[in-house]
Amino acid sequence: MQATAFTFDPTTHEGSVLLDDGTPVPFDAAAFEAGGLRLLRPGQRVRIRVAGEGEERRVVFVTLQTFPDPGQD
Repeated sequence: MQATAFTFDPTTHEGSVLLDDGTPVPFDAAAFEAGGLRLLRPGQRVRIRVAGEGEERRVVFVTLQTFPDPGQD
C-alpha cells in the first residue's frame, strides 16, 4: 500500500501518513525502524503495511516507495 508522509518527529521516530483518501494513520518508532530509514520528510511517497481497523488502525512498516518491502511476496 502507498501513502504520503504527513508528520515525523526525528527524535522519537513517530509520525503519521495520509492514505490516498486523506485518512491519517499513525506509526510508531518500531514501524519506522523496520523500514530501514534514517529520516522522513512530509510529502514523501512511502510504502506501508497497516494492521488493525478503525481507531486501532496503525502503520506497522514504513519505507520509501522505491525501497523493497521484505514482508511482501
